Amino acid sequence: MKVGVFDSGLGGLGTVSALARLRPNLDIIYFGDTARLPYGTRSREAVRRYAAQDAAFLLKKGVDAILIACGTASSAALPDLSDELSVPVYGVVRPAAREAVQTTQNRKIGVLGTQGTIASGSYERAIRALMPEAQITAVACPLLVPFVENGEAGSDLCRMALMRYLEAPKKAGCDTLLLGCTHYPLLKDDILALWPEVKLIDASAALARDFAEKCPDEGEGRVELFTSDFSQGFFELAERFLPGGRAHFAEEKVAVETWN
Repeated sequence: MKVGVFDSGLGGLGTVSALARLRPNLDIIYFGDTARLPYGTRSREAVRRYAAQDAAFLLKKGVDAILIACGTASSAALPDLSDELSVPVYGVVRPAAREAVQTTQNRKIGVLGTQGTIASGSYERAIRALMPEAQITAVACPLLVPFVENGEAGSDLCRMALMRYLEAPKKAGCDTLLLGCTHYPLLKDDILALWPEVKLIDASAALARDFAEKCPDEGEGRVELFTSDFSQGFFELAERFLPGGRAHFAEEKVAVETWN
């Protein structure tokens, strides 16, 4: 079986890594739209267009299913892609919401996401569909994706931003924090250093676990990686997440500037 995964940059590599561990024989094709990141600050219409183009690229590679490893694109484009595409499409929102509901003890859940994701209210709706009485504190975090993409996780500036973003869920008494952007799990250590007792929900891993339950472990175990622009951080992270020669990098970037 061959599955396609896409994200705006390197965040979705967390989903690829988790899925490769859970289904080591599965063939995975990943597309990171590094030329147009971040999606979180784009209009809903732009994100839908980008997501449709990303999915079309993966379909040309012969994938049997598509995972949207991006909170913003899952929030904006999943319903349309599910209706329009000939293969099943899965997003991060529902699996992550389900794990947050299963984890919380006091029914107070914090959500960190991009501006687009938080504005959509997608995580709040998904959580309340499972736990109507949940108290949710959602925070838009526009600075975090650039920090991750530029290798600034762990920096003083990144921690200062996190301190600000964590104020509201900490004050609300949340015992569970949903990392609603697939870039954010790369900041786990920084978050736990500031808030050791909170339980973190990794949307990347939640999507991988959810899909692994639905797919057979069949294939050659090949992982192919494509990007729309060169990013040294992307390649370094991929080699760290996918050791042992699992990652096969495309020789040329995908020319998204030619896409309508």
